[in-house]
Amino acid sequence: SNPMTSSNSTAGAGFCAACGAAMSAGARFCHRCGTPLGQGLPLTRQAAQPASGAAAVLPWGVAFVALLALIAMVAGKNFGKPAGSSLDGSANSLPTQELDGQAAPDGAPFAGGAAGGGAGGGAAPNIANLSPSERANKLYIRIMEYAELGKVDSVAFFAPMALASHEMLDGPTLDERYHYGRIAEVTGNAEVAKAQADTIIKEQPDNLLGLLLAARAARMTKNESAAKGFDGRLLKALAPQLATQAEEYVQHRAEIDRAASDAQKK
Repeated sequence: SNPMTSSNSTAGAGFCAACGAAMSAGARFCHRCGTPLGQGLPLTRQAAQPASGAAAVLPWGVAFVALLALIAMVAGKNFGKPAGSSLDGSANSLPTQELDGQAAPDGAPFAGGAAGGGAGGGAAPNIANLSPSERANKLYIRIMEYAELGKVDSVAFFAPMALASHEMLDGPTLDERYHYGRIAEVTGNAEVAKAQADTIIKEQPDNLLGLLLAARAARMTKNESAAKGFDGRLLKALAPQLATQAEEYVQHRAEIDRAASDAQKK
């Protein structure tokens, strides 16, 4: 017999015994897995038919149900976190009575708490009905209270809105610049915090809020020498500045006292 004819009949088209891949005529090894022709089970078998109907849908359905279960589990953990949790999830990014308070009859952003914020009952006011300055102040208070409670998710959620509201202010006051800088500080933006502190100090060299913010911004960049310099200036200006009874000092007295206490320890 002709050797070539025998070889062709032996290496005819079929299927790999190891992986089931279709073999081309004359192939001596599987192009997919490399199994030599003729090893293992018989080379030819009926081509696998594609799954149809329920058999085709079942694997995807099981995977989809498993994915839904995973999402539900994660969401349940987030929404079940207690107040003050650092991993607060989306539930604590929503308006809450504890943080947003109740709109006061005179239209003030908050009914209670420090600087017009804090705990209270009722629904949160609609910020669309507030002036640009009131809106910026409301968002500042919200960010600070979330930061104080360690709700990092909620801080990150509202920070872009709060920063944008301050950027849109026409001729911001020094107090609003301080607010802007503090929001930048708690969100890790040392450059913006320093810029606002520098602007405040340039206009009022002994401004306590500007000095406080400048010290914090310096420490964000590990510049302890500069931070101690601002601490010293804060302590030197503390009594004369507080004697002015400036409104922003009254509103931020707790922060000023805390900064002064920390400065004395350093």
